[in-house]
Amino acid sequence: MVFQLRRGDRVALVGCSNGRPPQEAALLDRTRAALEGMGLSPVESPVLYQVEGQSSGTPPERAEALMGYFRDPSIRAIFDVSGGDLANQLLPLLDFGEIAQNWKPFFGYSDLTCLLNAIYARTSLPTALYQVKNLGDRCGVDQQAAFSASLLEGRPDLWRFETRFLQGEGMEGVLVGGNLRCLLKLAGTPYWPDLRGRVLLLESFTGGSARIATGLCQLAQMGAFELAAGVLLGTFTQLDREEGPQALERMALDCIGPGLPVARTLQVGHGEDAKGAAIGLPVRLTAASRFPQGLPGQPER
Repeated sequence: MVFQLRRGDRVALVGCSNGRPPQEAALLDRTRAALEGMGLSPVESPVLYQVEGQSSGTPPERAEALMGYFRDPSIRAIFDVSGGDLANQLLPLLDFGEIAQNWKPFFGYSDLTCLLNAIYARTSLPTALYQVKNLGDRCGVDQQAAFSASLLEGRPDLWRFETRFLQGEGMEGVLVGGNLRCLLKLAGTPYWPDLRGRVLLLESFTGGSARIATGLCQLAQMGAFELAAGVLLGTFTQLDREEGPQALERMALDCIGPGLPVARTLQVGHGEDAKGAAIGLPVRLTAASRFPQGLPGQPER
């Protein structure tokens, strides 16, 4: 199964984490317009904008909205446009058996890391780390070109990001992970992904050196770096801005230790120019190629 759409397909915009603030309406309008410009037909979840505090609805309401789109055969992909803190409230309310029977591409980023990895852990089916709102943001022209090329034409543009090896010369395995803080919400739960032989992707938006160090330390103490086939570091927005990208790289290498391949990309994470990453699909990275191999291929429809 791959992330492939056809012009005319209906796609859903959902919010499984924090509700969207009213001031984001214009960005979502531009995102919908971008999808429509590609020939897709977006529909909007009834629980998307903030109604009380940070939430767009109760956990059961948000879970039922998501499950409704999985059950609906006319919906060909689901794009989560939220982020924040609340996505893991939905985990015990989702029917992973139904999701497996009605699989369709599910996209999200940041706090949606916990749902992306939980779906893969419970169904063995892939999800996509990507924020569709990038289509309507400042890098929208380039994002729309890459999105259309990959999801409508089957080319690798959206999934093709440059890497640089910090340790070792190659890594290969199924990709798991995403946002460091949000991935760690799954620790000790039935939704934690199996890391044996996996390529572990880590990125972050907020967090200075102390917060990132403690997250990496927790992974080390869990034995994550002993199980993984390699670690792919994405952007760590706050830390990279405050101390430069080398600070994260030194910290990660110290925590991970020698032996395990470690690579870095500045094109996966929270940037408006960020590329997508396929959670639950094989990836092969080599120092010689600079780009991942084994990207999502042709559709099974």
